[in-house]
Amino acid sequence: MTIADAPTAAAAAADAAVRWHAGGPFNLLQSLGILMRGNGDPSFAARPDGLWMAFTTPEGPATLRLTTAGTGTETHVDAQAWGPGAGPAVAGVPRLLGADDDWSAFDEPAFHGSLPRLVTEARRRNPAVRLPSTGRVVDSLVPTILEQKVTTIEARRGYRYLMHGYGTPAPGAHTPPGLLVAPTPAQWLAIPSWEWHKAGVGPQRSATVMRALRSAVALERLASLDSAAAGAKLQTIPGIGIWTAAEVVQRTHGCPDSVSVGDYHLAAYVGYALTGRKTDDAGMLALLEPWRGHRQRVVRMIGLSGFRKPAFGPRMTIQDHRRH
Repeated sequence: MTIADAPTAAAAAADAAVRWHAGGPFNLLQSLGILMRGNGDPSFAARPDGLWMAFTTPEGPATLRLTTAGTGTETHVDAQAWGPGAGPAVAGVPRLLGADDDWSAFDEPAFHGSLPRLVTEARRRNPAVRLPSTGRVVDSLVPTILEQKVTTIEARRGYRYLMHGYGTPAPGAHTPPGLLVAPTPAQWLAIPSWEWHKAGVGPQRSATVMRALRSAVALERLASLDSAAAGAKLQTIPGIGIWTAAEVVQRTHGCPDSVSVGDYHLAAYVGYALTGRKTDDAGMLALLEPWRGHRQRVVRMIGLSGFRKPAFGPRMTIQDHRRH
C-alpha cells in the first residue's frame, strides 16, 4: 500500500491531496460506515462525488473528500482536503482507510476453518472491508457517551441537535451544504446545561462529557497508545466503562479484538447468530473466545452477513425529555 500525489484537477484545487493505493479490494462505505452516526450525521455526506467528512485537526478544521477508483490490486482512493487542517487530514488518510489493518491471520486457512460458515461466507462476500483508525479520540468519545443507556435513535437525535447548534461550517468553497465540524473540546464545555436538556441528554451523560473533556489534551494522546492501553486509560474516567471504551477504540485504533460488552442488543444478536439461542455478555464472550485477537472482525462479519435475530418481546421505549 503506497501513497502518491493525486494527479487530478480536483486535487489541484484542494489545499492538500493524496492518492492511497489499497493494494487489493477496498470498499469505502463498508469500511468507514462505522464512523458515521447514522445517515443524518452532520459531519458526513455520502454523495455521488465522494464521501465527505469534516473534523478538527491539531492545526484547525478540515474538510476531506474521498473517492475510489480501480479494481482488485489497482484499487486506489483519491483524497482532497480543504481548510487549515488540510495537511494533517491527508497525512492521516492511510490509517483512516485501514492501511494498518491486516486480515492475513484471519484469512489464514487454519484459522478460517475454525470460523462458523456464517462468518466465512460473509468474509467471502466482503473481502474489501478494512477497520479504520481515525486517531481522533474526542470526536469518537463524545457521541459514544451520548449513546450510553439510551436507544440509538434517541442518542443520534441529540447529537444532531447539538451539532447543528454548536458545530461550525466545514471549510472549503465547494463543501456540501450543511456539512459541519464537530465542536472543539472548549466549545463542548461551553454548552449550557439547558441545551443538553433540550437535546434529550440527561445530566449523567452530559456530566461525563464535561468530566472527560476537561482532560481533552490527555485524551488525544491516547491515540499514540495501543488499543488495550488506550481503552484502559479511558476507563479511569468516571462514567466511562468497558462498552464506551470498546466503541471508541474500534474507531480510533481500528482495534480488531474489542467487543462492546454491555451493548443492549449485541450479546443476544451474537448468540442467535452463532447458536440459534439468546445469550448474555458472558455467554457472548465465551462464544467469541476461540477467535480472541479477531473478535471484532468476527462481529463485523456477522453484521455484514445479513443475519437478523428473531424479533419478539417488548421494544425499548424512546423518551423525549426536551419539553419536560
